[in-house]
Amino acid sequence: MHRREVIKFMGTSVPLLMLGDRLQAQQLAKVTPQAAEDFCNIALKAARQAGADYADIRLIRTREQSLFARNNRLADLSDDQSYGFGVRCLYRGAWGFASSSIVSPESARTTAQLAVEIAKASALSIASPVLLAPEPPHRDRVKTPRKVDPFEIPLEQKAQILLTANEQMQKVPEVKVASGQMLFIQTDKFYASTEGSFIQIEGLISTARISAAAAGNNDQQSRTYELHPRHAGWEFIEQGDLKAQADRVAQQAKLKLTAQPSPQGKYDLVLDGSNLFLTIHESVGHPTELDRVLGYEADYAGTSFATTDKLGKFAYGSKSINFVADNIYPEGLASTGYDDDGVQCQRWDLVKEGTLVGYSTNREVAPKIGATRSVGSCRAQGWDAIPIVRIANVGLAPGSGTPEDLIKGVKDGIYIEGDGTFSIDQQRLNFQFGGDMFYRIRDGEKAEVLKDVVYRGVTYQFWGSCDAVAGQEFWRPYGVLNCGKGQPGQAGRMTHGAAPARFRQIDVASGRNS
Repeated sequence: MHRREVIKFMGTSVPLLMLGDRLQAQQLAKVTPQAAEDFCNIALKAARQAGADYADIRLIRTREQSLFARNNRLADLSDDQSYGFGVRCLYRGAWGFASSSIVSPESARTTAQLAVEIAKASALSIASPVLLAPEPPHRDRVKTPRKVDPFEIPLEQKAQILLTANEQMQKVPEVKVASGQMLFIQTDKFYASTEGSFIQIEGLISTARISAAAAGNNDQQSRTYELHPRHAGWEFIEQGDLKAQADRVAQQAKLKLTAQPSPQGKYDLVLDGSNLFLTIHESVGHPTELDRVLGYEADYAGTSFATTDKLGKFAYGSKSINFVADNIYPEGLASTGYDDDGVQCQRWDLVKEGTLVGYSTNREVAPKIGATRSVGSCRAQGWDAIPIVRIANVGLAPGSGTPEDLIKGVKDGIYIEGDGTFSIDQQRLNFQFGGDMFYRIRDGEKAEVLKDVVYRGVTYQFWGSCDAVAGQEFWRPYGVLNCGKGQPGQAGRMTHGAAPARFRQIDVASGRNS
């Protein structure tokens, strides 16, 4: 279907096709806080009467709207809604959890009773009882930042932006596939517990990206421009101006076709924040999840080299390295006011001047290292998943100077932008990361374009080789929507921030030969 036909199609047929969704939306109309509290209290009372020592409930309504355009077609459009609740409880130190998409008083009672029955069964074989770190009860309402509701923007307008960007990228003959995507996630969550908390959290996430895939010179290469997910509204999409970036993205994809292959050996690297965010996620975020450190994830995602005996004394990086977990950063995806333990979001150090000093915790694991309070990093994918420890908004604290200052200090090296393929072992020690755009650095200046560059290292040695980080004005946030963890698997959301940073004598190779 041609672009114009798509628009025409969207102006006529799609509303008819979406009628079912609209009817569903009416059924899922927002519940008032008082009605939500009344519903939650029914479940909590039922859990208590069934024998629970502690219980909490999350009543969640989520709407996700996604558009995907490929070349001159709108290839996919979805607008999904989900509504339900999950009850978690403790009985003699054992967890039980049950959930339901039927939101009624009767379902609240039976689901809570089922959660308690599961907890009682679990208590028969528990190795050591769960002891929750104390948290005062909270009554609050949180709304993440936004100016313009993206769900109020017509679908036709959104599709027009993607198709226009694709059309611009396809003007470069070597671009064989141009694609664009937008995604908006709206969440209305109520949390309540038998400790007296009742919290309403209204979240809104917006993100978009365009990508050009080019072919020629017996090669194929791609380039992507992404508005990384953040708590924001339609204004974030407008400010990112996909159409204005389309020609640059296409030209750089073309440029990579004739770029020089990656050199091999040890080189100084200057890594842009758009590349570092993924390295931070995998080599700092995951290793400092305390449940992982304690072996909770050993049968699935793995363990961590950053064991508790290293806390306060292990050299995680150079003195230039400070990793801060910041769950109060306004636009960060883990900044939800409160986590799914009902703990107020906080800001804390993970690595300070190169030394490991902290972990991400929930109320269950925090006492196991002597902490008197969780830092509040416990989240679930949705109403049908039990909350677990998730990576916080972990960022590399800025230093000083400009990216150009970093490059001037390199005689022979490589500058990398964007994220690419990666691999890392189950303890988060040995890794390999790629990128999306690569430049050789010669005598302190960016030179020719390279392609297929990957860098390898051991986590603490890599961060130990960092000798400079650019200043605050070059620090940017990069949201992650699909961090996998848990059994059954859940997707977690968080944000990693960084300014460009310089690393000395890192192993570099060609990803084409890896």
